[in-house]
Amino acid sequence: MTGHVPGRPPGTGGHVPGGPSGSGGHVPGGPSGAGPLARVGGLTLGPAAGGPPVLCDAELSVERGQVLGVVGRSGSGKSSLAYSLLGHVRPGLEVRGGTVRVAGLDPFGRAGARRLRGRVVSFLGQDPGSSLNPALRIGTQIAEAVRLRSSAKRAPDVRARVEELLLSVRLPADRAFQRRLPRQLSGGQAQRVALAVAFAGTPRLLVLDEPTSGLDTVLAAGMRRLLAEVLADGDRSALLVSHDPVWIASVADDVIRLEGGRIAPAGVPKAPKPVPPPGGGAGSGRGTPWNVTPVITGELSVRGLDAAHGRVPVLRDISLTAPAGGCIAVVGPSGSGKSTLARCLAGLHRPTRGGVEWREDGAGRGGGAPVQLVAQDARGALNPRESVRTALLRPLTGVGRLPAREAEAEAVRLLGLVGLEPGVLARRPGELSGGQRQRVALARTLAARPRVLVCDEITSALDPETASGVLDLLDSLRRTLGPAVVMVTHDLAAAARHADRVVVLDEGRVVEAGPAAWVLAAPEHPVTRELLACAGRPVSAVPERCGAGDG
Repeated sequence: MTGHVPGRPPGTGGHVPGGPSGSGGHVPGGPSGAGPLARVGGLTLGPAAGGPPVLCDAELSVERGQVLGVVGRSGSGKSSLAYSLLGHVRPGLEVRGGTVRVAGLDPFGRAGARRLRGRVVSFLGQDPGSSLNPALRIGTQIAEAVRLRSSAKRAPDVRARVEELLLSVRLPADRAFQRRLPRQLSGGQAQRVALAVAFAGTPRLLVLDEPTSGLDTVLAAGMRRLLAEVLADGDRSALLVSHDPVWIASVADDVIRLEGGRIAPAGVPKAPKPVPPPGGGAGSGRGTPWNVTPVITGELSVRGLDAAHGRVPVLRDISLTAPAGGCIAVVGPSGSGKSTLARCLAGLHRPTRGGVEWREDGAGRGGGAPVQLVAQDARGALNPRESVRTALLRPLTGVGRLPAREAEAEAVRLLGLVGLEPGVLARRPGELSGGQRQRVALARTLAARPRVLVCDEITSALDPETASGVLDLLDSLRRTLGPAVVMVTHDLAAAARHADRVVVLDEGRVVEAGPAAWVLAAPEHPVTRELLACAGRPVSAVPERCGAGDG
């Protein structure tokens, strides 16, 4: 098989030991219909610069009509395994050995990739924004995929197919929606547009990497039902990567588990390493920014905030307060304006009316406290050309900050806080899994010593254990140091456990707000009730948080 060489298009690299070069000959499971639709044999991937493999000697097969589930902690190699079925290796990694065949073709060869991608095998990842061209309107992008991957060539047929695809993924099919750019979509809308593109052809193998991670509970439930219907077709196979064990169990015919890049025996996953609290434990050191920062006082105040994308109103009359040390969860359906609100709070989107202010001890001094955003799209938030070390050292070594040696030690400690090893410092964002990138983005945010942390779906790419550890870390930080936390989330259980108050948005307005225990235990608005009904698990607030932060 042919391995991908960093900096060159997939399929142009050198020969990989253990497999023929080029497109590959016919093997069992090829177009004749015999054997598995996809087979991975002894696949090993590792950093091109050397070091331990991220995927080691992986063996699996996907039979025709089979749904194969893949589970494991963030960074265990799940996405790397999924990418290999499309003949793709993340930048900075290389194929060290093994073979991959899909419908008898080598996806790493030029001819194989041309015949397979989008036609025989389609991919939907956990970062949909990166798969959409930011300069093209979504209708144009779907139409382009339809013309390339299906028999529809005439303009009326293409338009009809585009409308059909949008409706099939529960999106509007009108001209106004089709003319939107990707930046004008919510995370959930972008996820469904990417799904429509994936379905533009007639793929026999679907590679799904956390396909519901960016959706609210209602849309996630709808997407699961939609995918369940698609996967119930005995002629279609799927490799499904997910952190949702209940969903995996309900749709998968078989499940494999990855641990540290290796396919592990069936059984209970190993317990994750505990995430150390800030300022404590081995290696916390003396004189680090967190240890010398005084406890924060004051509150974040939002009054009568309106915002729009162009001439389209997105937020209307939003008011809320987040006191130092408190946590407000902002929930609501995809497209309700949650991410736009997060960007307004961080100063990245200009409101059309109203404003955001940090009030220090009630004195109304709005310029004295930085607000930091941890974005949902960690890939877009990190410079792909910079190493993790550079990303962390910049806020640590700014004017009046730490000398180089202390900054390096603090960078290592910050990585430890979010559950990453020091070796990650030398890697670039493209060499990391989605969960690892999200944790790097959080560590960089912590390096800036924010008074307000705005977290936009920061756990959507993490496995449940790591997500719980990150949220527990945020709790520890706000209790000991006092930053206010605004948590935009689709995870109502996380909102119940970690937030003092809950604000529910729908169509850009606050439709319900109050203490977490009240809103989530006895919701009054139909939108809140529907979100809770589709949560898939019981949601209850932590008793000691009930009523906190009502000011």
